[in-house]
Amino acid sequence: MDEEYDVIVLGTGLKECILSGLLSVDGLKVLHMDRNDYYGGESTSLNLIQLWKRFRGNDKPPAVLGPSRDYNVDMIPKFMMANGTLVRVLIHTDVTKYLSFKAVDGGYVFNKGKVHKVPATDMEALKSPLMGLFEKRRARKFFIYVQDYSESDPKTHGGLDLTRVTTRELIAKYGLDDNTVDFIGHALALHRDDRYLDEPALDTVKRMKLYAESLARFQGGSPYIYPLYGLGELPQAFARLSAVYGGTYMLNKPECKVEFNEEGQVCGVTSEGETAKCKKVVCDPSYLPNKVRKIGKVARAIAIMSHPIPNTDESHSVQVILPQKQLGRKSDMYLFCCSYSHNVAPKGKFIAFVSTEAENDHPEMELKPGIDLLGPVDEIFFDTYDRFAPVNEPSLDNCFISTSYDATTHFESTVLDVISMYKMITGKDVDLSVDLNAASAAEEY
Repeated sequence: MDEEYDVIVLGTGLKECILSGLLSVDGLKVLHMDRNDYYGGESTSLNLIQLWKRFRGNDKPPAVLGPSRDYNVDMIPKFMMANGTLVRVLIHTDVTKYLSFKAVDGGYVFNKGKVHKVPATDMEALKSPLMGLFEKRRARKFFIYVQDYSESDPKTHGGLDLTRVTTRELIAKYGLDDNTVDFIGHALALHRDDRYLDEPALDTVKRMKLYAESLARFQGGSPYIYPLYGLGELPQAFARLSAVYGGTYMLNKPECKVEFNEEGQVCGVTSEGETAKCKKVVCDPSYLPNKVRKIGKVARAIAIMSHPIPNTDESHSVQVILPQKQLGRKSDMYLFCCSYSHNVAPKGKFIAFVSTEAENDHPEMELKPGIDLLGPVDEIFFDTYDRFAPVNEPSLDNCFISTSYDATTHFESTVLDVISMYKMITGKDVDLSVDLNAASAAEEY
């Protein structure tokens, strides 16, 4: 391999594939390699036989579950915000032409032992059984403040500088109780723990606005969308995009050893005795284990069921957020369910995931609050994986390493990592100034 590439990307996880696509569109010469013989890396989707092989070794799946090929079980299950950053990236790169999406039926929150629909607007707040009458009025005033807030129009700020006022101080102005704060912070603003309360309120207000805008986009029961046939379609779509712009793909390349020069800068990647030269390397943590540190662990259960999750209005696709305080934990738990309506299982079958940041070494016990909400399951698998973050200095070694996927069942944190890596690599921001209204649901998806 005598050619020199601007960037070699190692691993075909979603983050790596998005970056490969964006860099190829920018005109960079990209070589994309993976030690696996399939796309998706950690974020792949498995059929039933692959799922059994991964978790049950040589056992065969029971025939009663239906054909293996009808299953697409995500290994990193996540929904997309309909107005979120990932959708903007998809539209900006025109990847939407390779994919079909469908709205997700519902967004719910666990509160005082019960599952409730998440109220996202002032009108929904008035109807919600989550709050008593007086609390509803207070919450409605807060929602109206958030809906009307515009960064560029001081008249909407209510005399507050949200870059200085903390979320706790803003919420205190409206006198909301802890339960209301819990679902606003975790189920609407999608914070993963309670640190946000002492941080500037602007971030929380922007997150709540994104939720409401995403909800309005489809006039559906949730702000989320999800691709037909599962998330495994996404890395392949970005791989196709990269190829259209001249990117080269090589799967099933063993070893993939990153080479460095005397100054400690990356200079190439060696596989099967051949070295491809490059200026920069993008990869997931598994390719450069000595440049990352462990930052946590995700515990997850995967369940195959013959019914929707109880108390979610028979939703065929749904997210339920279990805020940390409701469970006496340090971090939230997430429940994700999809079914044959998104072509990820045969007719009549549902796939549910329960995931959280692990706080001990017993996933069966730790995930019990989420599993208890599922009702009877046909089969259940437990899994844990370590999360890693880079500790290198990319400006010195030209290695750009993604952070492992977290336990959240939405894509906001994933895409922010991609966008920050893109800026480090190219020195510029991704252009996300797409008109989402022009790219309306009907036309795009």
